[in-house]
Amino acid sequence: MVTSVVKYFPVLAAFCVVSLPLARAAETSPAPAAPTVSVRPLDFQHETLPNGLEVYSVEDHASPTVAVQVWYHVGSKDDPQGRSGFAHLFEHMMFKGNERLKEDTFDDLTENIGGENNAFTADDMTVYHEVVPSNYLNPILWAEAERMSSLALNEANFHSERDVVKEEYRQRISANPYGDFYLDTIRDSFSVHPYKRPGIGSIAELDASSLSEVRAFHSTFYRPDNATLIVVGDFSPNELKSWVQKYFGEIKKPSDKIPRVTAKEPPRKEDKKLVEYSPKAPLPGLALTYLAPSIRSDDAPALQLADEILAGGESSRLYQALVYQQQIAQRVSFDSDMKEDLGLITVRMILASGKSPAEAEKALDEQIDKVLKDGVTEAELNKAKNRFLTGKLLELETNNGKASALGEAAVLYGDPQHVNTGLGRLQAVTAEQVKAALGHYISGKKKVLIEYLPAAMKSATPKTKS
Repeated sequence: MVTSVVKYFPVLAAFCVVSLPLARAAETSPAPAAPTVSVRPLDFQHETLPNGLEVYSVEDHASPTVAVQVWYHVGSKDDPQGRSGFAHLFEHMMFKGNERLKEDTFDDLTENIGGENNAFTADDMTVYHEVVPSNYLNPILWAEAERMSSLALNEANFHSERDVVKEEYRQRISANPYGDFYLDTIRDSFSVHPYKRPGIGSIAELDASSLSEVRAFHSTFYRPDNATLIVVGDFSPNELKSWVQKYFGEIKKPSDKIPRVTAKEPPRKEDKKLVEYSPKAPLPGLALTYLAPSIRSDDAPALQLADEILAGGESSRLYQALVYQQQIAQRVSFDSDMKEDLGLITVRMILASGKSPAEAEKALDEQIDKVLKDGVTEAELNKAKNRFLTGKLLELETNNGKASALGEAAVLYGDPQHVNTGLGRLQAVTAEQVKAALGHYISGKKKVLIEYLPAAMKSATPKTKS
């Protein structure tokens, strides 16, 4: 099982007219004329069971397959205090079965018959997903209901999966020269919100966790009124309704309320600079962060397009200036990572050999000041929209992609219709709105600056005489 945090995007406007601009290399060229295409909306059905389970379905007989996803409205921000990585650990535990569900049941029902299954944990949700031939929909629904209602939560399973998660941490963070840089950037950028805690966890906090805490987590969050079931593909609506009621309808809804994160990240009162040293880093890294809005904000589409314009590939604004022309950096990224509660605008650079953090910061500031002052061109905006549209069309080519887009709309955006209106909102964004959004969250706002330096640079720092 591969665990990953996946960033989804909104999908396709309802029978809207979508512009498909042709990007040009010369940013100063006038924006090309935009041909249009009509995009069919995702025609979904919705039902809420008496126990609170939200059910969305899209009937599509284009292929004899069906995608099933269960979105739980619980993620790493809901980890117990001092137990970062708990939601991630629990994702692994959900594959351990129960007295009726063998540990390898999901592989038998998917991979052994040409399908697939997996899961991922994000800050705001945990998602389990399968793609199978249509005639395996019934047993897949049964299996998902089984692990929602009960699990084999014993010491042997707990310790084995905890070791798996710890090894994943070692591979993705400890063995990565800039793994700690990524985690430290997030941790140091939030003051009180649990988004600061790493979703992958930490070895020490995983070691401190107990089986009783795992059981409490399951009973608290893995319940029908905290879940959204999505089925897309080749099925009979009457059969689906019958099976969902049979397997999920009998799961009881607990009487207690679901605890929600109430922490509010306060506005930053001052700039902050942190210098960290690592024996793993071959070259210096630099990160600059600003607080950003929720994914549900009206500014979200403009900031998503800003990501593409500033760092979406080698032809992007920052790559061209800092990597290609000035050769200050080897890599550069700009990310408006917007989540359910709030977001974080992060610019990261891995410096080129021989370049200092001071040189990199100056060059980066110049580029940011330029876009805040002059904005972006119509050609840049059109190219960004074109890249987004391509991604949406590719996503909707598969049942699993449709299910992911619908799940994101219903759970993360809190508006299932966003699956059919999100792209229309994005296509309507103007260059002036991109400039205004960047200015609103960056211009005059307090920043966190993190320098992540090779350990050798610490020993080479001249000592100040007293």
